[in-house]
Amino acid sequence: MGRLIHFEIHVDDMERAKKFYGEVFGWTFEDWSDYAGMPYWGAVTGDANAPGINGALMQRQGPSPQPGQAMNGYACTIGVGDYDSTEAKILNLGGTLALPKYALPGMAWQGYYMDTEGNIFGIHQPDEHAK
Repeated sequence: MGRLIHFEIHVDDMERAKKFYGEVFGWTFEDWSDYAGMPYWGAVTGDANAPGINGALMQRQGPSPQPGQAMNGYACTIGVGDYDSTEAKILNLGGTLALPKYALPGMAWQGYYMDTEGNIFGIHQPDEHAK
C-alpha cells in the first residue's frame, strides 16, 4: 500500500478545464457528479493496461491560487512523446509557462506550466540523450 492511485485537479471552470486537458493530453471525462455530490468529472488519462493512473476534475471549493504563490499541494507530471508540440498545445489553449524546459541529463526533458485554472503541472519526455 502507499502507491498513488488517483488525483484531483481543482478547477473554477469545468468546461474550460475539460477542453484544456482533453485537447492537450487526449484525456476523456466521465460525469461522476451524482456520486460526488458536486461537479466532479472522472479523467481517463490513457489505456488501462499501460502504466499510470486516472483522476478527476473537481469544482474548486475556495479561492484560486494566486500567480507567484508558493506551491501548496502536489505537482503532477504528465509523460509526453513530444515535448515541444505538447508545449505548443498548452500555450495555444491558454496555459502559461511556469518553469522552462530543462534537461534531466541522460534521462528526460522536463518543464512546468500553469493550466487555465491556475494549477501547476509538469510535462516529461523521456530522452536518454537529454543534456
